[in-house]
Amino acid sequence: MKHIILLLLPYFLSANLLYSTNQTQEIAILDSFDIEASFLYDPVMNQMKNSNVEIYKEEHFFQAMDDAYLFIPIVKNILAKHGIPPEFLFLAMAESNFSAKAYSVKRASGLWQFMPQTAKLYGLKIDKYVDERMDLIKSTEAAAKYLNNLYSQFGKWYLAAIAYNCGSGKLSRAISSANSDELSVLLNPEKTYIPKESRLYIRRVIALAMIGNDEQFLQKSEYEHLLNRANAYSISTVRVPSGESLKRVSNLVGIPLAELQKLNRHLKNDFTPPYLGGYDIYIPYIKLSEFKQKYFEEKTNNIYKIHVVGKGDSLYSIGKRYSVSHDLIKDFNALKANRLSLNQKLIIPLDNKAGVKKMSSQFYYMVKKGDTLESISKEHRVSIQDIKVQNKLNSNSIQEGKKLKL
Repeated sequence: MKHIILLLLPYFLSANLLYSTNQTQEIAILDSFDIEASFLYDPVMNQMKNSNVEIYKEEHFFQAMDDAYLFIPIVKNILAKHGIPPEFLFLAMAESNFSAKAYSVKRASGLWQFMPQTAKLYGLKIDKYVDERMDLIKSTEAAAKYLNNLYSQFGKWYLAAIAYNCGSGKLSRAISSANSDELSVLLNPEKTYIPKESRLYIRRVIALAMIGNDEQFLQKSEYEHLLNRANAYSISTVRVPSGESLKRVSNLVGIPLAELQKLNRHLKNDFTPPYLGGYDIYIPYIKLSEFKQKYFEEKTNNIYKIHVVGKGDSLYSIGKRYSVSHDLIKDFNALKANRLSLNQKLIIPLDNKAGVKKMSSQFYYMVKKGDTLESISKEHRVSIQDIKVQNKLNSNSIQEGKKLKL
C-alpha cells in the first residue's frame, strides 16, 4: 500500500498544482472585472463554463476564435491602448461570436453590436457606402471609448460590462433601487434589479474569458496554436482612392478576395466610398510589403463607367441599365437634383456583385477589320458618344488594330 501511495504521489501533486494554477488564473480574471474571488463559486456561471466546455467538443467556441485569428490581436492592442482589461475581448465574443457581420433583430450590428444611435454618437459612419459598426478597428476604438465612459460613470469594470448590455440608465436605476452596486446584490434573481438577460450576460462574459484563457485546456486541444497566434500583429491599414475596387486590390496584391472582404465588412459595395481624400481599408499584415510594391492608383478604375446622358435618360433608367441604385449615382456625382442635361457626363460606380456581368467584362477592345463605332456600340451595349468620350475621338472614324477603352 505504501509503495502504491509513493507511486501515485507525483500524480496527485501534479494535479493539485494544475488546479491551483488554474484557480489562481481564474481569480485574476475576476479581479480584472473588479469582482471578488468568491464569485468563482457562482453556480450559474460555473454551469455556463462547463456547458461551453461541452460546446467546445462541437468546435463552436474555439472555432469562433480560430476564424477571428486575423483581428483578435489588433482588438487586444486597442483595448490595451485605452486601458481596458484584456478580458473584455470576450465581451465582443458574447455580443457577436466574433462576427463583424452579426446583426440583431434590435438593429444592433457588428463585432460590438452597436445600435445606430450609439454608433453615430461615437463617430461611426452609417450611410449608403459604409456601416462602420462592422469596421473591426473603428468599432473597437468606439467600444473602448464607450466602455471607458461607462467605467468613469460606475467605477467598476463589471458594472461597465452590465451597462454595456442593458444601458447606463437602467443600471443606474437598479443601483438606486438596490441601494448597492455589489454584484451579488444586483444578481439577486428574486429582486430582479437588472434584467435576466443582463444577469446571464455578465456571467457569460466571465465564463468565456475563463475558457479562452485556460492554457491547459488549449494545450490539450487541437487549437493549441491559438496561444501563439494571438501574439502576432496581423492587420495593416492602407489608404486607397475613393471608388477603389476590392477586387482590383485583390488581383494586384494577391490577396484572396474573400479574405479581403472579411476584413472590410463595413464596405456596403465592392468599392470604397466617394469621400474626399480616399478611404482606409484593411489587409493582412504579411501583405503590406507586397501592397507597397505592387499597388498603384488607376486614374480610371475599372469599377467606374462614364455615361454621357442621352435623350430620354433619367437617373432611374441609368441606374437600372448599370444595376446600380439611382441614389448612389446621384451621391457619387454630387447632384443636388434629379434633373439631367443632354451630354452631361456621369461617373457610374459599378458594383461587381450587382450584375456588372450583363455588360462586357472587357474594358478594352481591339478594332477588327469591318468594325464601326456603331457595331462596337451594339455588341458591347455602350453608346457611341461614350466610346468617343472615353477615347477622345473627334469623329466616327476608327482604324483597324486600334485599342479602344470601353
